[in-house]
Amino acid sequence: MRNLLPRVSLALSLLVGLAAQPSRVSADPPAPAAPPKPALTGRWIVTADFHGTPLYFQLHLTQQGDALSGDLGGDKLEGTVRGNVVQFLAKDDEGGSEEAKATVTGGTLTGTMVFVDGADPKRRTPRAFTAALVPPRSTRPPQRHTFAPTVFYREFSARNKPVLHVAPGDTIATTTVDAGGTDAKGVTRVLGGNPQTGPFYVDGAVPGDTLVVHLVRVRLNRDWAISDDGIVGRGVDRGLAIRMKDTFKSVRWHLDVAKGVATTEKPGEHLASYTVPLRPMLGCIGVAPAPAQAAPPTGDSGSWGGNMDFNEVVEGATVYLPVRTPGALLYVGDGHAAQGDGELNGNALETSMDVELTVDVISAKSIPGVRLESTTHLMAMGLDGSLDEAFRAATANMAAWLADEYKLTPSEIGQVLGTAAEYRVSEVADRNAGVVLKLGKERLRTLTPAK
Repeated sequence: MRNLLPRVSLALSLLVGLAAQPSRVSADPPAPAAPPKPALTGRWIVTADFHGTPLYFQLHLTQQGDALSGDLGGDKLEGTVRGNVVQFLAKDDEGGSEEAKATVTGGTLTGTMVFVDGADPKRRTPRAFTAALVPPRSTRPPQRHTFAPTVFYREFSARNKPVLHVAPGDTIATTTVDAGGTDAKGVTRVLGGNPQTGPFYVDGAVPGDTLVVHLVRVRLNRDWAISDDGIVGRGVDRGLAIRMKDTFKSVRWHLDVAKGVATTEKPGEHLASYTVPLRPMLGCIGVAPAPAQAAPPTGDSGSWGGNMDFNEVVEGATVYLPVRTPGALLYVGDGHAAQGDGELNGNALETSMDVELTVDVISAKSIPGVRLESTTHLMAMGLDGSLDEAFRAATANMAAWLADEYKLTPSEIGQVLGTAAEYRVSEVADRNAGVVLKLGKERLRTLTPAK
């Protein structure tokens, strides 16, 4: 055994030495790791290029492995993701579809979408598009912004540069000029025609959302207003029109904030003691229409709001507006110290105003037109070319609200509106007439809001 020990020791040393030497056998390099799949689940905003004009769509995607599901503007879709290539097909209920192919780069989809007309399936319209995830709601505490306007706009346009970016929950304190462009000090700052303060860009608001505007303060900031003495064409028959032929002269009013009343500075003999209770309001509040719509002047109104001249847009009211362009682009202006229903004079007690408002966003909730809320009522507005059409629009707006908020059936909607509807003529002075359907909250108390 003694003679064997050195030999075993030598063998072990050789084995250890060989193990320590680098291997001369070349190993195959490891296979490259597959690139991670892009995370696509979420809410996207699609911008499609139609001859240089952007059209916007909400895109909801749910990703499970390579499979995609969801909807594009309400059209259900199915698709796949292979590497960074995304494909999906969305279909509507009328035979139309949208077929998309795009690549994902840095969280952005870029590609082409083919729109197929349901009435003419052979008509296939390819459009370049991009899509980006809607940013999450800000988690920072709400902020208060004081904004002193230096420029005022005379159209509700998506192309006007935002004057301020704010987040949902933020409050804006600002001022407006009167309908003639004159400020609190009596200085004319801009050509008349309801010049607007804004637009304010609300971060995270995208088309298909609802913008919520709560009017915290609407206060007079000077002691005079201007109005007229006529009655607009919608308010007169032939005989009254003849009698009123010499009217539409300017009338200046004194605003007594301490007493809460307005009086004419040069009253006629029968109006020496006539007073009007002050009730400050905003004649204009609206968002920018979609870029595909020609920018309307600030004397106009529509489903996006605008020059609505409804005398319940007062301090404490909440206004709901459909978002039609990214950021919503909120405009406010056309302060009135007081106004009767319909704005019969063609204007109200036109004056400048101090305004404080808080904004919020209801995500992925689309509404057909302007809605308002007070402490006592829900209010649905209709704005259209005639009082008949405005009446119908207001009724349809409220019916949709009841169906969405309370899940009422058509029969139930008819029963509620037939027993509780209150109608107000809000506007007859401008191109569109306005009618508002009001429902008292007390009448709705027994209904259960949908979850």
